[in-house]
Amino acid sequence: MDRAAKKAAVEELNGLFGTTSVAVVAHYSGLTVAQMQKLRQQMKQAGASVKVSKNRLAKIALEGTDVVAIGSLLKGPTVIATSSDPVAAPKIAVEFAKANEKFVILGGSMGKTVLNVDGVKALASLPSLDELRGKLVGLLVAPATKIAQLSTAPAAKVARVVQAYASKSEAA
Repeated sequence: MDRAAKKAAVEELNGLFGTTSVAVVAHYSGLTVAQMQKLRQQMKQAGASVKVSKNRLAKIALEGTDVVAIGSLLKGPTVIATSSDPVAAPKIAVEFAKANEKFVILGGSMGKTVLNVDGVKALASLPSLDELRGKLVGLLVAPATKIAQLSTAPAAKVARVVQAYASKSEAA
């Protein structure tokens, strides 16, 4: 890799680290190409990305970003998963680690907060931003639904009483 390519790679990584809200670092030694492609595909579907780069270049790119704390985790064959949604990258990384024992999560960073393996797993157990939005909409719609049910309930009760009297008079 020549100097210009290294500079371009550092700038690209720096831009990525500057816009991300969470980064997860993991060892990927022993994974096949197909497994890495599957990981990349799952991350892309969740709105996250996976980057494999030279650790030295990644450490240089981390300077001046919020996720600078993950620099100490960059030893050996590492992959960095990033996303703007704080839950997407950790969730996919933890699920992938469960299915592939050679994918080992080392830790990560959420903003300026350093996360250990347990912290990454805790983030992965949280509901995603879309799930939270769905729950919030459900909570907002629920009172309107209950009001509609209450407003139609008295009419339904009157109809049942009238029906009961009608069937009682028919029987007599």
